[in-house]
Amino acid sequence: MGAHATLRLAADAGGIAEAARLLRDGRIVAFPTETVYGLGADATDGRSVAKVYAAKGRPSFNPLIAHVADAGMAGGLVEMTDAALRLAEAFWPGPLTLVLPRRGAVSDLVTAGLDTLAVRVPAQPVARALLSAVGRPVAAPSANPSGRISPTEAAHVLDGLDGRIDAVLDGGPCTVGVESTILGWKDGVPVLLRPGGLPVERIEEVLGQRVAHRSGEAINAPGQLSSHYAPEAALRLNADAPEPEETWLRFGDGASDWSLSPTGDLEEAAARLFGLLRRADAAGRPIAVAPIPTHGLGAAINDRLARAAAPRP
Repeated sequence: MGAHATLRLAADAGGIAEAARLLRDGRIVAFPTETVYGLGADATDGRSVAKVYAAKGRPSFNPLIAHVADAGMAGGLVEMTDAALRLAEAFWPGPLTLVLPRRGAVSDLVTAGLDTLAVRVPAQPVARALLSAVGRPVAAPSANPSGRISPTEAAHVLDGLDGRIDAVLDGGPCTVGVESTILGWKDGVPVLLRPGGLPVERIEEVLGQRVAHRSGEAINAPGQLSSHYAPEAALRLNADAPEPEETWLRFGDGASDWSLSPTGDLEEAAARLFGLLRRADAAGRPIAVAPIPTHGLGAAINDRLARAAAPRP
């Protein structure tokens, strides 16, 4: 987007409808939840999600939470286990995010290439009205520049992102004020991936079992350090040309099915990154990747590629 001022929309029927239209049109919009303000994009559209990373200056592609209007929409995106259904009935809408096996059509940029998706049904009435009007999952990290304090009012959003996002839907102060609790499962055991607005003791009461605390395993949820999608194939970076046996992921040199972006567009490259890595890995050959600029989203793309190319432990 250009350098125009960010729209500040009232949380009335007209403002919610306009925010929903912008999101459906591929724009990025900050909106209130009960935890903090989120910076939303259509989770099914990789280009839109890439704009969120660009606006935040996010240094690497971490998994994002897909916000949905209700548990039914969540069930179209992830496999809702019996335990997940019990928690959803008890705590949705509310400040609980569940990390579950993905099955719906969301951008790989939302999941950071993982086979799981983080989903939440927010309780804030403006957020629920917006999500119902959009009719699609909305991926949303906190609406602040990366590394800055999370915003709990529309003014906080504008302090950090005015001119870098399309609109903020002003629903007043957030009531919880800390991010959602994130819960996942490992080998059938519930694991606390991030403490937040829902005490873990309440989760344990509903499940009738203790919740383990994450310690040292690979990152697989928002709010942690970067997860990585490492292909099985060897990955060679900054390749000006491929070796005969390599699949070459190109950038900025004209049309190609194997190009991250034929026109050198970093948002397009970010949106296509994980999908192309998966497809290249499935080809069963070593992978070479053309040089990617390091400015803007290029920094995050290069960060992810470097992690994917790192030696396995």
